[in-house]
Amino acid sequence: MGRFDGKTALVTGASRGIGLAIAQRLVHDGARVLITARGQETLDAAVNELGGPSKAIGIAGKADSADHRAEVFARIASDFGTLDFLVNNAGINPAYGKAVDVTDDAIRKIFEVNVIGSLAWSRDAVAAGLTTAIVNISSISGITAAPGIALYGVSKAALINLTTQLAFELAPGIRVNAVAPAVIKTDFAKALYEGREEQVAASYPLKRLGIPTDVAGPVTFLLSDDAAWITGQTIVIDGGGSLSPVM
Repeated sequence: MGRFDGKTALVTGASRGIGLAIAQRLVHDGARVLITARGQETLDAAVNELGGPSKAIGIAGKADSADHRAEVFARIASDFGTLDFLVNNAGINPAYGKAVDVTDDAIRKIFEVNVIGSLAWSRDAVAAGLTTAIVNISSISGITAAPGIALYGVSKAALINLTTQLAFELAPGIRVNAVAPAVIKTDFAKALYEGREEQVAASYPLKRLGIPTDVAGPVTFLLSDDAAWITGQTIVIDGGGSLSPVM
C-alpha cells in the first residue's frame, strides 16, 4: 500500500526536471497524475516513463492559458473524478540581468506565468473540487538577492507571499505550502552552473548541487498526511547555502 493510493494529483510543468521527479514520486507512492507542459512530445515521453496511461495523463499547453486550464480540469473530471493535490511547478525566466535592465514585457510575462498563473491554477483547482493540498515551487531567489535572475526572484518572492495568503484563505480544508530550492541540476537552471559546477557546488556546505529528487521528497511530504498540521510554510532546500556564520 502506498501513502497516496487512490489519490490524484495535478503537476504543472512536469515533462522533465523537478516537475517530473515530483510526478514520479507521487506515482511510486500510489497516486495517479495529470502532468502539463508546453510540448506534447516531451509529455508523451514523460507519461511512458511514469508507467503509461493507467498511471499518468499528459496535456500540453501554455501555463498561463485559461483554455489550457479548462481542458486540464475537464480531463481530470472525466478520467479521475476527483483531485486531491496540486503542485504549481510551471515557471519561466526569459530574462537574465539586473532588475533595472529587464524590459517591461519580460517582467509582465514572468509574473503572468510564475505568479498570476499559479494563482489561476489554484483558484481553478479549488473550483474543480480540490480536496487536500497545494504546494508551490518557489526558489531561494525569492528569499535573497539573486544576481542575474533578479525579476525571477521577485516573482518567486511574490509566490511565497501568495502561499501565505492562500493558506489562510483556504484553511481548514486545503493546506497550502511552498518549497524554495537553490540551484538544482536541470536544463532550466543550466545557466547558473554550466561550465563551473564544481565552483558553484563548493559554495554549499553539503558540497554538491541539488538534483530533482532532492525537491520531490519534501514536496510529497508536504502533500502527505505527515504534514497534516503544516500550512502557510516555505521549506528552503539549499544544501545549507543560506547558512551565514558570523565571523
